[in-house]
Amino acid sequence: MAENHDAIDDLMVEQRKFPPSEAFKKNALVVGTHLYDEANEDYQGFWARQAAELVEWSKPWQTICEWDLPFSKWFVGGELNVSWNCLDRHVLAGKGDKVAFHFEGEPGDSRTVTYSELLDEVQKFANVLKGLGVGKGDRINIYLPMIPEAAVAMLACARIGAAHSVVFGGFSSQALADRINDAEAKVLITADGGWRRGEVFPLKKQADESLQSTPSIESVVVVKRGGNDVDMKAGRDHWYHDLMAKADPVCPAEPMDAEQLLFLLYTSGTTGKPKGIMHTTGGYLTHVTYTHRYVFDLHPETDIYWCTADVGWITGHSYIVYGPLSNGATQVMYEGVPNFPGNDRMWEIIEKYKVTIFYTAPTAIRTFMKWGVGEPAKHDLSSLRLLGSVGEPINPEAWMWYHENIGGGRCPIVDTWWQTETGGIMISPLPGATTTKPGSATFPLPGVNAELVDDAGKQVTKGGGYLTLTTPWPGMLRGIWKDPDRYRDAYWSRFEGRYFAGDGAKLDDDGYLWLLGRVDDVMNVSGHRISTTEVESALVSHPSVAEAAEIGRAHV
Repeated sequence: MAENHDAIDDLMVEQRKFPPSEAFKKNALVVGTHLYDEANEDYQGFWARQAAELVEWSKPWQTICEWDLPFSKWFVGGELNVSWNCLDRHVLAGKGDKVAFHFEGEPGDSRTVTYSELLDEVQKFANVLKGLGVGKGDRINIYLPMIPEAAVAMLACARIGAAHSVVFGGFSSQALADRINDAEAKVLITADGGWRRGEVFPLKKQADESLQSTPSIESVVVVKRGGNDVDMKAGRDHWYHDLMAKADPVCPAEPMDAEQLLFLLYTSGTTGKPKGIMHTTGGYLTHVTYTHRYVFDLHPETDIYWCTADVGWITGHSYIVYGPLSNGATQVMYEGVPNFPGNDRMWEIIEKYKVTIFYTAPTAIRTFMKWGVGEPAKHDLSSLRLLGSVGEPINPEAWMWYHENIGGGRCPIVDTWWQTETGGIMISPLPGATTTKPGSATFPLPGVNAELVDDAGKQVTKGGGYLTLTTPWPGMLRGIWKDPDRYRDAYWSRFEGRYFAGDGAKLDDDGYLWLLGRVDDVMNVSGHRISTTEVESALVSHPSVAEAAEIGRAHV
């Protein structure tokens, strides 16, 4: 093993430890090391067991993994349908009346959608898409607010083998056009508008601007949500409710090859051209079902789960739509922002629905800190039993505030590291088994193999380095849409045989991983290579600072 050289300085020290409580361990799905032991012995066999136990297949696979670096295929020869796994199997098991979504609109309206109702909607909308000429392999763009119809659209695509490309509803018309054109999408699904801070954001107007330069779009489906006036182009634009009223109610789920493209999700590229990250069916569903079940210690019969992300991001794909629904979870879906009509909106919703698992971003947590402990104190948060963090490294101060003021000092925190490219969570505590440290994502999950290396690609066993993944995993991206060379260059060229997407991390004396953010932002200060995460953590530790963003600038 190499000594740490030419890597990243390790400046932040955190020694506080929080073992799982005996009360939590009593009902936890995992309390020991058996999953780690099994995965360390045979990681492919471990993933195969997860696929067999957690996912229903219409045709068994012949090969667990084909690995032709940097391209992988998982569960080769197997067939399944994601929509079937998320809906039909629960309904057939007698759980049709179980709530899939408690929807909370920003204006205060609410809807309850059961698994049976969701299945009905998805079947009808799948037939709507077929009626618009959509078939297996076509690409469909989705540009919607956080409403149940977003999940319906995604699952309907999965049902018939069309790949969806969801674009965050806050993105510009140009960003939407770029993504439509790259995917050569056939249909756009949007809404008249969505609610944001008490006003309607005109999504259809934005979509119309993008459609001036998107020749591949043949049809536009518009969900009525905002009630704002919109222009409807005859022959191209259709109201969702009109099409649904005429749709055939039955659409059998078609078996898909395990490597059938499930979706594209675009990330910003360094060249300015967005990268269409490709995720396929069998491996991705296995990964998100497994991680959602074990990272969140999910008990689907009793838990009320809430992830505050948007479906426009990978977190919404994996931990609002596919992972939770595959596991038969009941969850909250919220359309609006955290501070409308008041700064206590999130805590009001937790109290209303008796949320047990809450998954949000450090940026949000630091904002909650700024608003003060009085806001959560207005509400009964005693239903909570597990907290999660996603999107960026969480600083220890925010972790402690979250633990004490939201979790009441009793809820384990799962701080999760993963990316659009990884498909699902890669590094995280298992809440019944892992002693946590504030600010640390702790250890790679069972089945995930991660190592830190220095500039020369030599393994770092203590201190700072570059975070790499050394073996394939089922949820990994299958490439960049239409650009395999860019995929190879972007993720596999820096360190031979290792996946590296640009994140730095450190290993402390106890072997805990601490994410340090993007290494292209590392600064050299007086001979020390310092990460932006450590600088930002130091800044937000000051009581007068709620949020900090830091960018290195060359000294002139």
